[in-house]
Amino acid sequence: MSMKKNRALIFFFIAPTVICLLLMYVYPVLRTVAMSFFRVESVTADAGSWTFNGLANYDKIFHNASFITSMKNFLAIWIVGGVITLALSLLIAVILTSKIRFQGFFRAAIYLPNIVSAVALATMWVQYIFNYDYGLLNQLVTFLGFDKVRWLGTDAKLWAMIAAFIYGSIGYYMLIYISGIEGIPTDLYEAATIDGASKARQFFSITLPLLKGIVKTTITFWTINAATFYLWSKLFSPVQTEGSTIVPVIYLYDTVFGGKGVIERDAGAGAAVGVVLTLIIIAVYVITDRLLKSRDLEY
Repeated sequence: MSMKKNRALIFFFIAPTVICLLLMYVYPVLRTVAMSFFRVESVTADAGSWTFNGLANYDKIFHNASFITSMKNFLAIWIVGGVITLALSLLIAVILTSKIRFQGFFRAAIYLPNIVSAVALATMWVQYIFNYDYGLLNQLVTFLGFDKVRWLGTDAKLWAMIAAFIYGSIGYYMLIYISGIEGIPTDLYEAATIDGASKARQFFSITLPLLKGIVKTTITFWTINAATFYLWSKLFSPVQTEGSTIVPVIYLYDTVFGGKGVIERDAGAGAAVGVVLTLIIIAVYVITDRLLKSRDLEY
């Protein structure tokens, strides 16, 4: 078969994928970026009806109290939730790769929440863990002789939501860390043991340096999950948007399609929110990539 025929055959096979990629990913991204600079009433409005707005959409959202609150909640989810989730999942991964008994059972048990529907998982926490009258936590609190706590009250609702989200996320990141740890040559640990290195020293001198690529991946994944934190917020505030649970994507949805306190829909401002979240994810990726440069391990 000639070179020209080979090229034609290759183009024939990759063309559907390229076309789908352009139509389903590239075009929506470019359209969203363009919309963020225009006054657009409806997300389906024809481009001919758009009115150039410059940076007014960005100025609007950054001076909106609901958006500022949503960004504060996003930072709480990203920083507090991220530190706890990634640290615990790494710790569990290290323990489960240290040849303990029943490690297969523990892996399955910890990963189990990821198999359950997020709706069912959030409902379990709302109805059976945090419920004021018969929730598991308040049963434990009263058993210890204290007064019941309104876990889903305004002050504690964000942290209750973060706790539930952490529970549902640890197993996922645990498997990522386990795959990275199992890819480290065992010869390195054997040599370190012979040299008298403790388990803690082996972790900080061998495991952690060789997991830099995995750590960068998990931080990026966690940032994406925190930025697209929609379902859990809706399930913890199903009737209407609340300040204690609002996140940027909820604010985006309310701005584009209407919601609490939204008098006039504004798809351009909603697009600006999407662009801001995308820039945050890119910035986190670039910073972690620079800070966590992989270096050859000296041994």
